[in-house]
Amino acid sequence: MIFVVLGTHELPFKRLLEQIEQQIKGGHIDEEVIVQSGHTSFKTKNMKLVPFMSYKEMEEMYDQASLIITHGGTGSITTGIKVGKKMIAVPRLKKYGEHNDDHQLEIVEQFFNSGHILQWNESQEFAEVLTAAKTFTPEPFQSGRVKILSILEDFIDQV
Repeated sequence: MIFVVLGTHELPFKRLLEQIEQQIKGGHIDEEVIVQSGHTSFKTKNMKLVPFMSYKEMEEMYDQASLIITHGGTGSITTGIKVGKKMIAVPRLKKYGEHNDDHQLEIVEQFFNSGHILQWNESQEFAEVLTAAKTFTPEPFQSGRVKILSILEDFIDQV
């Protein structure tokens, strides 16, 4: 199963669903596709759209998915990284009315450059990224919590 996460932002993100629909019709996706669609309405017989899910339902979807395709939200990306999932992130863009600015470009780029996720942008064929996902091994999650606590303890000791 492929889990698609659009998040809860109030602006629609049809561009990603249109792309996934094309990949299903083109035979590049043959698994069941479940979409957490948020405020994006989309008519299709090829995907199951669920506007909103509880935290527990989202966790279950992340666990069950063979691949997660997500918008460029930090929470959606880090949730997948923490459970070691293969992920493709697609930033919402201001020019399409998908977000208020283009901050998701930076978020996606950072996680891509660190080897945690794959990314799709308009200069690529989506099918190419799907193919790359088959052999992609994401970098494992490493919490910075211990390092941050150590820095804080050192600071407090010096004060």
